[in-house]
Amino acid sequence: MSLNIVIFGLSITSSWGNGHATTYRALSKGLQQRGHTVTFLERDVPWYRAHRDLPHPPYCRTELYGDLREVSARYTRLVSSADLVMIGSYVPNGALLADWITMHAKGVTAFYDIDTPITLARLEEGNAEYITAALIPRFDLYLSFTGGPALELIERLYGSPRARAFCCSVDPDLHRPEAAPLRWSLGYLGTYCGDRQEKLSRLLIEPARRLSDSRFAVAGARYPGDIAWPANVERIEHVPPGVHSAFYCAQRYTLNITRADMVDAGFSPSVRLFEAAACGVPVISDRWPGLDSIFKLGEEILIADRPEDVMGILQDIPEQRRLEVAAAARKRVLGGHTAQQRARQLELYIEEVGRRSAVRVPAGLDSRRARIDATA
Repeated sequence: MSLNIVIFGLSITSSWGNGHATTYRALSKGLQQRGHTVTFLERDVPWYRAHRDLPHPPYCRTELYGDLREVSARYTRLVSSADLVMIGSYVPNGALLADWITMHAKGVTAFYDIDTPITLARLEEGNAEYITAALIPRFDLYLSFTGGPALELIERLYGSPRARAFCCSVDPDLHRPEAAPLRWSLGYLGTYCGDRQEKLSRLLIEPARRLSDSRFAVAGARYPGDIAWPANVERIEHVPPGVHSAFYCAQRYTLNITRADMVDAGFSPSVRLFEAAACGVPVISDRWPGLDSIFKLGEEILIADRPEDVMGILQDIPEQRRLEVAAAARKRVLGGHTAQQRARQLELYIEEVGRRSAVRVPAGLDSRRARIDATA
């Protein structure tokens, strides 16, 4: 089975302040490895244009477009002939683009929500600019980073015919253990987010203040200049994906912090969590519902609620146990959360659409009847 897949996403060419890029890169590579052809369409916006660290991904064809008129003029045939057309969350003018896609695509269509709890909150408030409640039933699949109860809500309240869990994945070729000197007792990789900052202060900055002889690191863009970083916290503006492994492997432990909306929804693992585990680095995480469905607490991941919890882990856990936690987490991730495994999961979802609808899919998969023709 070889599929022609089109993905409209926030950005695959730039990982600056953009966690979506890592996810799209891993998924596209996994799909290519399984024999599929991927075209990634990305809006050419100034921020990502100035910070492209992978302008030409080797595992997919990448096209930049300026506006929706250009999409209609250049890509109508591509979209109408594709076996799968997927659009992700936070795509600029995403709602208008989603409307156009679902009117032109003749294959399977999917909305890929990398920000499900945030999307649901915005839908409730009526200000989700990249998707609307009326568009959700028009997609064959609602692929959600968040599992658990959110999937039933998407189907029951918003009418999705198939809301399916489709969380992030890791590229084991890129994220793997490396021999590196241990520079930091604890590190954190993540773009600044206001609702994560309190936890970062509690679980890294405060322990750093109290453990002045230890070294810490915080990497990520867009942090305000008025944050009072302790002298033993090293600030790094950006870590390119190609050196994520080296960054993680220079830490004794890495910290995972979850956005408030993700905590409320639960079942929302971060791509950084999988990356660090694949690198063989033990993870200290905040607490959220559903985490125990992904990792065994205390055996594959360590939980911290207070600065004292972090300090106890850093000071009291024997080195042998630290290595055992790291090895167990790596085994878990490689056993169920690689990019190829996620690509296979997507194939199964497409097959499900073919079995349960009048959709026409190639090479043994069904496919959708043509929708009415319209322009964006």
